[in-house]
Amino acid sequence: MNSQAPAGQATVLVYSSNRDVRAQVINALGRRPAADLPEIAVLETATEPATIAALDAGGVDLAILDGEAYPGGMGMARQLKDEIFECPPMLVLTGRPQDAWLATWSRADAVVPRPLSPFDLARASAELLRRRLQTPTA
Repeated sequence: MNSQAPAGQATVLVYSSNRDVRAQVINALGRRPAADLPEIAVLETATEPATIAALDAGGVDLAILDGEAYPGGMGMARQLKDEIFECPPMLVLTGRPQDAWLATWSRADAVVPRPLSPFDLARASAELLRRRLQTPTA
C-alpha cells in the first residue's frame, strides 16, 4: 500500500433535487473516499438538465444519482448510459434495500440504499473511482 495518495483530483457529480440529500452524500464522501485515491471535487446538480449538461461536458469520474429525486436518478442513469460517450460510473441511491433490483434496470454500476451509511457510500464510491481511474486497490 502506498503511504501517499495519488496527486490530482477526481470529480464526483452529486445529483438530487433535495439539497439535504446532496449534503449527506458530500459529508459521507469527505475529501476522499479512500486513502489510495486523489481528493475529490464535488459538482452538485439539482435538475435533470444541469446533470445532463455536466456529464455531456466531460471530466466527471463518478456520478451519484438520487433514485428518490424528481426526476428520479434511476431513469436518468439509464438514459445517461445510453447517451453519454464513455459515461462515467453511476452510483444510485435507493429508497430502501429492497429497491436494489430496480436499480439493476437503470444499469447503475453500484447501489447504496437508505438509510445512507457513510461507510457503504465511501466504499462503493472508492471501488467505482478505482476502476475509472485505474488505481490499484490498497
